[in-house]
Amino acid sequence: MGRDNPGVVIIGAGMTGILLAIKLQEAGITDITVLEKKESIGGTWRENTYPGVACDVPSHAYTYSFAPNPDWSSHFPAGAEIHQYFKDIIERFDVAKFIRYNEPVTACAYDDATRRWTVTTERGDYEADLLFSATGILHQPKIPGFPGRDTFTGHCFHTARWDHSVALAGKRIGIIGTGSTACQVIPELVAMPGTDVTVFQRTPQWTAYMEDRPFADWEKARFARQPWRMQLIRWLSSFVYSRGTAALAGDGVFDRLTHRLMAWNARKLLRDAVTDPALREKLTPDYQFGCKRVVITSRFYDAIQQPNAHLVTEGIERFEPSGIRTQDGTLHELDIVVLATGFDPTAFMRPMAFRGSGGLSIEQAWEKKITAYRSMFLPGFPNFFLMLGPNSPIGNQSVIEISETQTRFALQLVDEWRAGRLDRIECTPAAVARWAAMIREKVQHTVWASGCDSWYLDADGDALTWPFTWNKWVAMMAAPDFSDFVARDAGD
Repeated sequence: MGRDNPGVVIIGAGMTGILLAIKLQEAGITDITVLEKKESIGGTWRENTYPGVACDVPSHAYTYSFAPNPDWSSHFPAGAEIHQYFKDIIERFDVAKFIRYNEPVTACAYDDATRRWTVTTERGDYEADLLFSATGILHQPKIPGFPGRDTFTGHCFHTARWDHSVALAGKRIGIIGTGSTACQVIPELVAMPGTDVTVFQRTPQWTAYMEDRPFADWEKARFARQPWRMQLIRWLSSFVYSRGTAALAGDGVFDRLTHRLMAWNARKLLRDAVTDPALREKLTPDYQFGCKRVVITSRFYDAIQQPNAHLVTEGIERFEPSGIRTQDGTLHELDIVVLATGFDPTAFMRPMAFRGSGGLSIEQAWEKKITAYRSMFLPGFPNFFLMLGPNSPIGNQSVIEISETQTRFALQLVDEWRAGRLDRIECTPAAVARWAAMIREKVQHTVWASGCDSWYLDADGDALTWPFTWNKWVAMMAAPDFSDFVARDAGD
């Protein structure tokens, strides 16, 4: 259809894919196809339906900036309510017409002759001038290769693949992990009638206390009458989280003082909440506050102290038919095992076959290092946008705010391309090398490089997250540096 109204394919109908469809349509682009692998939209909020699933960002900060929601039920709403928000959005902004369901993408290939992408799903092929990957950062569950797992005769499933057909009441339940997801699930399991819950902890977590509170009807009515109140909550949330990020990544005196205060508060929370000294010691991390993702919870410490909860810190040796045997020789007999073992943070668009210019595969491009210029662009992959790619500031910041910032940046490049001032949207190898070197140097001066094992770092100890402050990232994503892109003003 030409550059004025190019063909666009978006992979994924989660929060970012929906956002892209809205903003591309507002820019006058209507030839949009959103390919969704499952039967409904929603991404992480469709996939994760475990008991207690909720957002750890305040609700009024976890909306699109242009679509506030005065009717949130509470400060930290449950996953089903967030999923419904996005279902309402696709109807409100007329993007449902673009979405093709049950179309998992198996391959993407760029044709140098036609300068177009062919996107292959299990049901057919789609052509695109511009390709956006909006698969999300945490969509491939990480399942450790525990010996003997297939011999376990009970039920075993990952939190992101919750089996709702399995009755939980009265069962002996083991849960592996104590990260953010586990700390939402554990209180729910402990509170169920007759359960006996064994928590297998590899590494204790630092936590921050934020208690949920429902909004009264009069508060919701006031939000609707005075939208600035929602904006204020959004701004305060962003400010608090950005200050927290600065404390972990910043070099200033105030940043270091803030970090010490946050660490002191986390230690005090643990000391005040857990009365048993032996249990408290097991729950005390031996690494700096913030080196691993801080868990936001108001219920975990209380739950782990209940009579039917047991914390196991010995390593898992193997699964057996009747349960899990730990390295001290103890067999923990179980009916159900829940894997709260997280996700692969480097999957991105994989496992699909992905080839760019000249047949370059993503495995070849990332053979030595997973990196992308400004988190979004790869040399050799023209007119391709990797949303929430490596070094996006994923942490406790609102992911919606991150996606909106990246979308604004991407649309500036799309405008240049549509006007013919960019022959193709592709960063130079030199640009990505400079970007990677900047990231590599800075991470050594952050808390993430202080010695813990964290998904914030890759196998070489380089950052997968953003090692600078939030404000610096926003500033650097305000406008493209066109000298970092190939063939400017080359025309067609």
